[in-house]
Amino acid sequence: QVQLVESGGGSVQAGGSLRLSCQASGYTYSTNCMGWFLHAPGKEREGVANINSAANTWYPDSVKGRFTITKDNAKNTLYLLMNSLKPEDTAMYYCAARSVAYCHTEKSFYNYWGQGTQVTVSS
Repeated sequence: QVQLVESGGGSVQAGGSLRLSCQASGYTYSTNCMGWFLHAPGKEREGVANINSAANTWYPDSVKGRFTITKDNAKNTLYLLMNSLKPEDTAMYYCAARSVAYCHTEKSFYNYWGQGTQVTVSS
């Protein structure tokens, strides 16, 4: 059974940084696609980063240059470093995983989800 557990969320002022972590059990990071999504109140859940088995990454324009996704295969842990945070980044952040090596930006293509961790950015 695959289990994903996020941590690292919190409250920060605009311009600050946070690093989210996603610890997995029953899942192999090295051969599959992983991603981070955010879900803000009243909006659709949307992707903010993904990383495939070859460590190729994707970011939407809204976070490009500010967010960095990395993974530590030995520790089975996924990270999201968020710099220069803005109030509009405030949301619940979810770790997600696919059962295949290549990534997709659409949330419906992800098989496994964590419970989420809240990020709040104040102005």
